[in-house]
Amino acid sequence: MKNETLPKTFCLSDFRPEQLLKKRVLVRVDFNVPCNDQGEITDESRLKASLPTVQFLLKAGAKVILCSHFGRPKGKEQKYSLSKVAEAFSKLLGQPVIFVPDCRGEVAKTATDHLEGGQVCLLENLRFYSEEEKNDPAMAKELAAMAELFVNDAFGAAHRAHASTTGVNAFLPLSVAGFLMEAELKGLSKVIENPERPLTSIIGGSKVSSKIELLRSLIVLSDVVLVGGGMAFTFLKSQGAEIGKSLCEVDKLPLAQELTAFARERGTALILPQDHRTVREFGDKAEAPQIYPSTSIPADCEGCDIGPKTEADFQKYIAQSRTVLWNGPVGVFEDPRFQSGSRSVAVAMSDLSTKEGGISVIGGGDSAAAIAQFGFHDGDFSHISTGGGASLEFLSGQKLPGVEALSQR
Repeated sequence: MKNETLPKTFCLSDFRPEQLLKKRVLVRVDFNVPCNDQGEITDESRLKASLPTVQFLLKAGAKVILCSHFGRPKGKEQKYSLSKVAEAFSKLLGQPVIFVPDCRGEVAKTATDHLEGGQVCLLENLRFYSEEEKNDPAMAKELAAMAELFVNDAFGAAHRAHASTTGVNAFLPLSVAGFLMEAELKGLSKVIENPERPLTSIIGGSKVSSKIELLRSLIVLSDVVLVGGGMAFTFLKSQGAEIGKSLCEVDKLPLAQELTAFARERGTALILPQDHRTVREFGDKAEAPQIYPSTSIPADCEGCDIGPKTEADFQKYIAQSRTVLWNGPVGVFEDPRFQSGSRSVAVAMSDLSTKEGGISVIGGGDSAAAIAQFGFHDGDFSHISTGGGASLEFLSGQKLPGVEALSQR
């Protein structure tokens, strides 16, 4: 399981500022920010996460060319234009961000050629061209032609082999990891490379099928694996529990049994919930949750969050650990009635971070969204990943194309 990626990867932090003066630097960022129906940005976390890399380059006097995808446009749909993102990032950065209304061709080349040292521009949405996701060499070559150095700071897109994440590397003499990418690799590596033990992993989310490889990997890595969220019901059902109307992947019952046996063989404690908060109709926002043992949920009820006994159980394991990884909420945290379980996990992990040698890692995706909703901040944990699928694949022991392309330099 040891991941050898990080030691081989060049990083922007290895550069001295004078080496970057007036250099044209292409930076792949992840500005795929969430927006509401009015097109307003609802969470600027990804923009804020890119600030250290951009600020370092600008302070060094580099000419900074930012590129990113945004949504899943079909052609050049203007609702997916990055123009509004350029405005938002400009406010955070405290200086103008020149918006370039294309990411390739004469418009992009002319705009980037006229950049001065200490200036920054943002190219239009890379996915306005289908060649981006096809990792088309011609598009990669055009992107590379604008710059002298490539910095990949988009960890959230590092699991994709696209023109702007992998293809571009072949056409530039040097490609390196930005500060966010470096922090992600170091933070997640604390779990998979010689972690401080005991190591406890908390796995939630709705489906076993979406996290099969992660579960296998964490059973190997961990001393304890705590299972919550919707996927817990598939495990419970596989052991003969009555789970009522709770979410269950019936076709994955044999897999749950296999994973349970695998954990037993490895000597890893696989801990399932003891009790759940349930409702008869999830859509009825007025219905107060009832607590039942996880093995005997009434036929007309659906489990939506772990119960108080399970909360105490999970908190006990977290408190006894030196390293804890959390990937996936243990309840439907978006509903205030079912936040208690995930909040209790977040509190216990935050407490662990205050202990000497305690390491708490949030594995991105919905877990990161949950702690943000609960009012926690970056400093409350050892590391909060910004990557969803990328975090999942990295923690599963898979190589990320966007990182591998850098490490080959």
